[in-house]
Amino acid sequence: MANIVPFIRPVAIQEQEAIIQVVLNSLESEHSRRAYERSLREFLLWHSAQGAPALSKAIIQSYFAELRAGRLSPSSINQRLAAIRKLVSEAADNGALDLAVANSIKNIRGARQEARRAGNWLTKRQAQQLLDSIDIGTLKGFTRSSHPRHAARLWIETN
Repeated sequence: MANIVPFIRPVAIQEQEAIIQVVLNSLESEHSRRAYERSLREFLLWHSAQGAPALSKAIIQSYFAELRAGRLSPSSINQRLAAIRKLVSEAADNGALDLAVANSIKNIRGARQEARRAGNWLTKRQAQQLLDSIDIGTLKGFTRSSHPRHAARLWIETN
């Protein structure tokens, strides 16, 4: 499509709208469309403020660094990068961006997401007390502690 420009010069508002629309048309989910549109508008605004340099891996990494410095959560950063990857993919598919440049941008790793435990967790001591409280000398206690479903509920990591 001729609507995508290679980002070598400042992008006019009409061209930004065309660029965004090409990406949004490739998405099925309304929620994804809304999130990608917001992310692409933010990126294109940032890109224009940088003087609209040619799109490259270094430019996207610079944007990534600014997102991290802005104290965004890893999931928010990764969502924005996903929108940019989709933009780059569409640009390459439509001949507006060199395939090698597009591939280098698509290979940028996202922000690392640390796992977080949700809810209230027992300490090892509390878990051991819970396990010790089961009276396996009774039929009820033996059945509950030996059934795989109940055993899975009581399982704790000992490392």
